[in-house]
Amino acid sequence: MSKQQPEQGSKVLVLGAGNFGSCLADHLGDSDHEVFLWAREANVVKHFNEHHYNLEYLKDHKFSDNITAVGPEFPGKELINRMDVLLFAIPTQFLRENLTRLRPHLDPGNFPLLIFVNKGIEVGTHALTLEIIADSCGPEFAKAAAFISGPSFAREIVRRQPTSVSVASFTEAEANKAANLFHQPHFRCYTGSDPIGIELSGALKNVYAIAAGAADGLGYENNTRAMMITRGLAEMTCIGTAYGASPLTFLGLAGVGDLFLTCSSSNSRNYTVGYRLGKGESLDTILNTLGSVAEGVSTTKGVKTVIDSLGVPAPIANSMYEVLFERKDIRTAVRELMELPPSRELELPPTAGGPARQLIEKLGLHTKD
Repeated sequence: MSKQQPEQGSKVLVLGAGNFGSCLADHLGDSDHEVFLWAREANVVKHFNEHHYNLEYLKDHKFSDNITAVGPEFPGKELINRMDVLLFAIPTQFLRENLTRLRPHLDPGNFPLLIFVNKGIEVGTHALTLEIIADSCGPEFAKAAAFISGPSFAREIVRRQPTSVSVASFTEAEANKAANLFHQPHFRCYTGSDPIGIELSGALKNVYAIAAGAADGLGYENNTRAMMITRGLAEMTCIGTAYGASPLTFLGLAGVGDLFLTCSSSNSRNYTVGYRLGKGESLDTILNTLGSVAEGVSTTKGVKTVIDSLGVPAPIANSMYEVLFERKDIRTAVRELMELPPSRELELPPTAGGPARQLIEKLGLHTKD
């Protein structure tokens, strides 16, 4: 377990000054915690500390005075050892290298609460964040890590609009610490014990958000969007169950909640990628002009490998892989999906454990038969 967290006035280091990292830093700073926000760009750090505005993200929002920007060098041992909480808002594809830099500064007997809000599957290894943590820092840190996910657009959080998220950890005490850190009248936290399901939900929903955006871009309307969300949820649940996660997790905020949000709003970067694909733009053009990371594109590669290895039918995810990486025409992909023969609406695969069993055993935790 991590060090004892003070009830009020925690010292929090947020690693990653993008949309979501910045908005969570603001939320915590406004909740009377002392927050340090790490950014890789020296001009972002300087401008933030002088004006309390982020040059790159949420540009029109004035941030809490309780936040100090740090960087561009990676935080050193002195700063890290002062922290009660480390919050990782780094894109999944860059997480391993930063955890490797962090590891020498972590004391296994007295480390900060570790919270992760990134969403995705690592390209090449197809690893979830849990496995990246175990590989980079050790199992003792992975099994104490907490994960936050749910329908939570950054622009709405900084405007203090009512928001709820899921908070999960294998260690109940760590999940409770993370929930108590964030919990406010406008930001409600629900805890759980299925971090693998939370991670899969957060990664998979981005793939289906691209698909939903593409359908809207093609000019399809409400019937089609409802179909995409519902069938996307069915595929997510089947993939997660085969992987070894609890199917109930996909019915929660991190599952259907976040799926509904990202599949139905132009504020979603992944939806926007799909919408522009549907309008006829090339993927290269979209990614070069998007202005931020759309994790669903890289995640689609990892998801393709996972569903192939598990033998799970996931026609929408497969079609998105073909469109993104095999240059299949999107109208052809839609036609082929609709021409599939009738099938059972939802039939969950056996819950034999899947890759989750190996990961849990790697962390030294007990498995359930």
